[in-house]
Amino acid sequence: MTTATLELAATSTEVLRWIAALAGGIFIAGALVWAVQFGMRVRDKESPRPTPEEQTHLPDGGAVHEIREVREPDEVPHGKGGERLLPHELHAASSRRSEDQHRRRWDPGHSGSFGGGGIGHR
Repeated sequence: MTTATLELAATSTEVLRWIAALAGGIFIAGALVWAVQFGMRVRDKESPRPTPEEQTHLPDGGAVHEIREVREPDEVPHGKGGERLLPHELHAASSRRSEDQHRRRWDPGHSGSFGGGGIGHR
């Protein structure tokens, strides 16, 4: 092979690479345009957004504030005569308002959990 033939083969390979890159770019751009048009069609089919008049409003008494209370779990019922209870005989897990409404606090100097970063005792 002569030098001219090798140069011609190298340039034709590079031209093919540029054409492949251009075709790939056009394909990706077309896919993005299709995706945007598809999204616009889907959005047009959705129900319209509510107007400001249709939005929810605050009650006449103003904003509702949270209520803080101490709760304690309900006890699990015991079976009659020492029999075990089946799942369908149990009620849903719930809690009730505690009679003592003072928040429990940890003792000073104790972290309240193992490895919680407190000063600890030896």
